[in-house]
Amino acid sequence: MPKINGNEIRPGNILEHDSGLWIAVKVNHVKPGKGGAFAQVEMKNLRDGRKLNERFRSEDKVERVRLDQKDQQFLYENDGRLVFMDSETFEQIELDSELLGDRRPFLQDGMTATIEYYGDEALSVQIPQKVTVTVAETEPVVKGQTAANSYKPAVLDNGVRIMVPPFIGEGEAIIVNTEIMEYSERA
Repeated sequence: MPKINGNEIRPGNILEHDSGLWIAVKVNHVKPGKGGAFAQVEMKNLRDGRKLNERFRSEDKVERVRLDQKDQQFLYENDGRLVFMDSETFEQIELDSELLGDRRPFLQDGMTATIEYYGDEALSVQIPQKVTVTVAETEPVVKGQTAANSYKPAVLDNGVRIMVPPFIGEGEAIIVNTEIMEYSERA
């Protein structure tokens, strides 16, 4: 693995630090009036979610890690474990559903997800940014109500509650942005 200088750390870099894997969330380069420059780095642990603020001087060496990404197809869920299949080798793996967090309800049968691996260990699961779902229940359409900045609550077929525009009715298919958990457009 390549070693980089402390001043070369960028947001999104994955670093091996204190025998753990950390992702750089924020990087602030500081040049104090007295002393040498340093990078103030806010990091998040990829395994347990802990946060850490660390200072790296330009002469400090840090191990930069590259994760392997594989597209895998979601098959089914079994006792809180998600079963994925590699589309090339047809090998099946089980991952904890906690890796998806609050985006778990948007994972659908047969959906292709990108799984990031460090060696043989799966660290994160990314689902597509836009997913098509159906509105299970919402208030009826009110004639004359303007569409400008007025939203109404809706429950989707996967149980998630979001706000939708007033013209969306029950049984309609919509596209939801899974990163910000908001209505995007009609399907």
